[in-house]
Amino acid sequence: MNIKEYKILLVDDEKEIITHIKQELLREGFYRTISASTVKEAKTLFMSERPQLLVLDIMLPDGDGYEILQFARKYVDVPVIFLTAKDEDVDKLVGLGLGADDYITKPFLMKELIFRISAILRRAYQFDHSRDLFFKLGEVEIDFSQNLIIKGQESVGMTATERTILKKLYENKNRVVTKDALAETIWGEEMDGNEQSLIMHIRRIRKKIEAHPSEPQYLLTIKGIGYKLKV
Repeated sequence: MNIKEYKILLVDDEKEIITHIKQELLREGFYRTISASTVKEAKTLFMSERPQLLVLDIMLPDGDGYEILQFARKYVDVPVIFLTAKDEDVDKLVGLGLGADDYITKPFLMKELIFRISAILRRAYQFDHSRDLFFKLGEVEIDFSQNLIIKGQESVGMTATERTILKKLYENKNRVVTKDALAETIWGEEMDGNEQSLIMHIRRIRKKIEAHPSEPQYLLTIKGIGYKLKV
């Protein structure tokens, strides 16, 4: 399935922004874009339309985008981009801490938004099945074919970004992967401004794979350079 056939749900209470994004996405070939302007409407559309990607504003008339993300993740690990005028670090950390794949602040370049939408859809749905990976870290199993991290009888899903990071680290297992190399894999650009986002994604991965996330045994920080997956 071509990534441009995937359904995208835009949620923003500024109609001009929604109209502009829809027009540009259509121009780029993304023809299945739906939109909502409130939390209530977004939840209804999510349940009826089951989009493959959410692009969410934070501040909405009846709540916030965080609520929509948490609602959606009860059903499926759908990728999420926050698109918002709130650029304070605390807002970014909250969004990424809840499991968002990316965070773009207004004003933004339309080309950048479309690039990131395309990149996340490819990461989430277009990975090469011939190279699906399954490996173990102690008693923890990472199954990319099912998009699961399995601990005993419990399992938890991975976001598209978390899976991308783990695959990159596993492909270079027991070797240091620089922050810039990870940023290039995730966002198609060097670290510049994305370090806090990367730290948050690493933190979420550690919570899923480590027995003691604050004292990691497998996903190690190489200070000043990057990260290493010890396998």
